[in-house]
Amino acid sequence: MSTRAWTIFAAVSTLWGIPYLFIKLAVNGGVTPPVLAWARVVLGAAMLLALAASAGTLRPLRGRWRWIAAYAILEIAIPFPMIAFGEQHVSSSLAAIIIASVPLLVALLALRFDPAERATGGRLIGLVIGLIGVVVLVGIDATSSLATLLGAGAIGLAAVGYASGPMILKRHMADLDARAAMGASLALAALALTPVAALDLPSKMPSATALVALVVLGVFCTAIAFALMAVLITEIGPGRAVVITYINPIVAVALGVAILGEQPGAGAIAGLLLILAGSWLATDGRLPPGLAGRALSPRHLQERDDGRPVARGPRHSQPILGGQPTP
Repeated sequence: MSTRAWTIFAAVSTLWGIPYLFIKLAVNGGVTPPVLAWARVVLGAAMLLALAASAGTLRPLRGRWRWIAAYAILEIAIPFPMIAFGEQHVSSSLAAIIIASVPLLVALLALRFDPAERATGGRLIGLVIGLIGVVVLVGIDATSSLATLLGAGAIGLAAVGYASGPMILKRHMADLDARAAMGASLALAALALTPVAALDLPSKMPSATALVALVVLGVFCTAIAFALMAVLITEIGPGRAVVITYINPIVAVALGVAILGEQPGAGAIAGLLLILAGSWLATDGRLPPGLAGRALSPRHLQERDDGRPVARGPRHSQPILGGQPTP
């Protein structure tokens, strides 16, 4: 990987690890969950649609609106307010760890909806390990009160949405320009969230910190993160780009501890380790970018479509933009 690719990889890993901190700051500063989600998607949609319009990539969206709408509901309109609601009752660290279970949920949903993604062998073992991690996490750290349990449940529902959306994207939107597809999805999600946000406006003006958090979430964690992810996938391929899934929760937990003073309990730490290990195995146990190629001898390599070597073995699924959880 080039220095440019490593820089973009680090940027996306950070941008999709910090939303939990800023969501916490926003809801603590008086922004209601529906308004938080609405403001974020409006800002993201405006930026991405402007980029898509300037590139002339909006026309192919015609005839895809049904699938774009389904993706918008499952991947954005439901998860964004659910995470914000959940973080009213649980720490940002716990929220990030629950969302880290998305690859496991993808593997579970694939048992019914996507044969190409079904887990077998080592992937199945990883699925079981990860699910044990979720049970440990919820059983130890999320049952201290009914409010905490409800908050964790809301974030779990968001994780199901994040796992469902990519299946629609993979089947019906993969050939669309990422800026156009994601911008349109965000715009439709904003329309769906508008009446909900109107019914739950803040009772008073949110704090300055909360307003800054909204801008960061919309501009950096949504629009810019999606655009950078598109560049990253183009440069290094989706197989390497997917490794950000393993880094996001670590960034989120570190920020929660360092800035918010959160202290993850034993269940959170044990759950995080089991979920990350399970996700790594359930997604074919890919090594971090740059290490996989050096770990393989020439006789184990074959050429990819773009000329780069990959390991021989079972055909890996190809993650695509939108397949990563975007809190």
